[in-house]
Amino acid sequence: MAEQDQIDFDPELAQAADDDDSLKESTASITSSLLEYRTLHGRTYQSSQTTEYWAPNDIQHIQAFDVAHQWLTMMFNDKLFAVPLENPTKILDVGTGTGIWAIDMADVFPSATIIGTDISPTQPSWVPPNVKFEIEDANLDWTFPANSFDFIHVRYLHGAIGDWPKFYASVLTALKPGGWFQQCEPNIELRVDNPAVPFGEDHVFKQWAQLFYSAGDKIGREFRVDADRLRGYAEGAGFEGVVTKKYKLPIGAWPKDKRLKEMGMYTALYMDLSLDGFALYPLGQILGWSLEEVQSLVGNMRGAVLDPRNRTNSDM
Repeated sequence: MAEQDQIDFDPELAQAADDDDSLKESTASITSSLLEYRTLHGRTYQSSQTTEYWAPNDIQHIQAFDVAHQWLTMMFNDKLFAVPLENPTKILDVGTGTGIWAIDMADVFPSATIIGTDISPTQPSWVPPNVKFEIEDANLDWTFPANSFDFIHVRYLHGAIGDWPKFYASVLTALKPGGWFQQCEPNIELRVDNPAVPFGEDHVFKQWAQLFYSAGDKIGREFRVDADRLRGYAEGAGFEGVVTKKYKLPIGAWPKDKRLKEMGMYTALYMDLSLDGFALYPLGQILGWSLEEVQSLVGNMRGAVLDPRNRTNSDM
């Protein structure tokens, strides 16, 4: 879906929008040291000797991650990937999170071995026999032999990688000749599609994005992961036939189209579950904001995201 495409607004939500209540509606074995999480105001974050990841790894974030899997699958027309993948024997999911994508891929390709890696052990222990999870930091030298995988899958690594050119070189080395790589990342600067709503530089959506850019710059982690930037990294590493595609995503139930409305409900739930955990570490720990300041911004952000009058949307 092109960026300029307009999504029709559901007029039945216009009246509900005036009701405040409607708006409220490197590889290692898993040892005890990996379970020693940093705790910030009740939320837990992975405590790694090599990487401090900015998003939490607690139950609420795990729920949000699985909600995101639902709308990301819908975005690809109920498919798990967008590349012409045929009869793979070995697949790698970098930053696997809860492992839900790897587990679903194991059902699609039961004869393939699916490996999911992450710095945090948040994956289930009961998985299909062709799935294996490993603790590995993608920022370090990869432990996989060259030419190992038919397909490498990445999503939501914005703010996690310190050296993108090195990361892409590692991906290319680990791929078999003719193998496929797919990466899906969000534009964290949300938009307002309603022309009647002021959307200046002081809007909370723009403020939110700029704060994350600043936090990332301060610790050497990039939150600006637009298609042109990623294409440059891929081509610089030696990838051939690089294709980029932009998907416009509604956030909230405001679209008129039934499928987009359902997708928007999932994206809104994902944001509602995620905003607090997203903000605590980058704003509080990196930028030095007080808890009260973080909570105030999160409250403003949540209100704007969930207000159907804004017709909130973004790109993947």
